[in-house]
Amino acid sequence: MVSDRAAIVTGAAHGIGRTVAGHLARRGWQVILADVDGEAVSGAAAETGGAGVACDVGEEADVERLVAVARARAGRIDAVVSNAGIGGFAPLAQTTLASWKEVLATNLTATFLLAKAAAADLRAARGSIVAIASTRAHMSEPNTLAYSASKGGLVALTHALAMTLAPEVRVNCVSPGWIDTGKHGPLKAPDHAQHPVGRVGRPEDVAAAVAFLLSCEAGFITGAELIVDGGMTRKMIYT
Repeated sequence: MVSDRAAIVTGAAHGIGRTVAGHLARRGWQVILADVDGEAVSGAAAETGGAGVACDVGEEADVERLVAVARARAGRIDAVVSNAGIGGFAPLAQTTLASWKEVLATNLTATFLLAKAAAADLRAARGSIVAIASTRAHMSEPNTLAYSASKGGLVALTHALAMTLAPEVRVNCVSPGWIDTGKHGPLKAPDHAQHPVGRVGRPEDVAAAVAFLLSCEAGFITGAELIVDGGMTRKMIYT
């Protein structure tokens, strides 16, 4: 069913963001894709029939330009999917202040900047924001300091924005667990077996969750975190 709804998706050149953009486009959304990788985001936009914008979401001027492009291209903004993220994994002694700030700017501050820049458009459309957090907001491996902090911050920012933008705008987050985006080579049987659902996650799992939270069927959901991890954060492990 064709829709005139328009969505901004950040970190949309690769992985989860690209899959989310394609998922929404197939459901009739106009999609404005943003990524720091300008060449790749142009290719992704061509696949979806949307617009690609080279953008550093940690920079306020870039975010304001992105929102202006979306407004000009679509005439409205119904949704923002704040997906862009970087890892920056390093031991404590090797985690510099500069790298800490870079991870938080991309992973956390960007959602604040997007909400601020698009608030009037989203209110007019009675729209929605979905941030992509992580189960690392609740559990950690060593040396994931800035990343885990940024994702925990996103969960808190989600409910703060939900209260701030209510009642016109709903704000939720999706926290993926292990999602196979092809970065880590072929998966093995134990990788799948350790998950209570019997498999590692796919980008399409996250895209479906995002689409649901943006839909009218989720109209009574705001300030919430939807964990999409195959049950791993609920699995008690003894060794």
